[in-house]
Amino acid sequence: MFLVCGEALYDLFASGDPDTPDIRFDGRIGGSPMNVAIGMARLGLRTALLTGISTDMLGERILAALTREGVETHLLRRTGRCTTLSLVGVDAAGHPSYAFYGADSADCGLTEADMPLLDETITGLHFGSYAIAVAPVADAFAALAGRAGGRFISLDPNIRLTVEPDLDIWRQRVDAMRARAALVKVSDEDIALLYPDADPVAVVTAWAQDGPAMVVLTRGAEEVVAICGDTQIRVPVAPVEVVDTVGAGDAFQASLLASIAIKDDPRAFLQTADTGTLRAILARAARAAGIACSRRGADPARLEELD
Repeated sequence: MFLVCGEALYDLFASGDPDTPDIRFDGRIGGSPMNVAIGMARLGLRTALLTGISTDMLGERILAALTREGVETHLLRRTGRCTTLSLVGVDAAGHPSYAFYGADSADCGLTEADMPLLDETITGLHFGSYAIAVAPVADAFAALAGRAGGRFISLDPNIRLTVEPDLDIWRQRVDAMRARAALVKVSDEDIALLYPDADPVAVVTAWAQDGPAMVVLTRGAEEVVAICGDTQIRVPVAPVEVVDTVGAGDAFQASLLASIAIKDDPRAFLQTADTGTLRAILARAARAAGIACSRRGADPARLEELD
């Protein structure tokens, strides 16, 4: 079972005439880690989510959605804290902007005491987004990663400055977590935030020499770049008609993990697989991201759509 650790929230997509004070919202479940968990479950992986879920109306809807999607919920921590809300604006190209409302929210309030024992059923863990940066949950997840033993760890930073605006905190948290990770997936937008004057490919190439078996750089509609040791792999991205790009990176991550986590030793697989095999896995993940871009909100690909 793969354990995905992070936030769960509601994305509220704004619509209506911007020249009037009236505004309408279309609510969809979201949060990068929850999107990854749902995406993996849709691709046939046994997956559980570790996060705080509110007992409010929105929390109940999130719980019901996870159950419908086949994501295991026995490790969720129920709390009376509120559900985080993310207000999403989408520009003409489908690129989103976010404003988060979740002070003292359910997903940010987890502590180390809420962390489960990692028994033999848990073979890997994924971390990402603001749950790795905002205390107390970030400290709790850092402690959990620290006792993961030899389990496979995946990381997608997914920087959200509207939740944690301090880039120094993000850099420290990302550096600490990627030191434990076997797989790191990062977008060029995240690299631009973390290191504004750096070449993204140079950054991920350096990261790949620092512990992970593979570091993957996604660049929107441009090619995907993966670094495995001294090997660089570039995979083109097929054009799609974009509705919005919300959850595209999460769909990519879910497909990537679904292809890797089924191996007996995922880290060793990344270290020994031939370039053609890795290129096929990355191309499949890019297709999954394209499918997500073709529809509204975080709606990751299903197995029958990819294969």
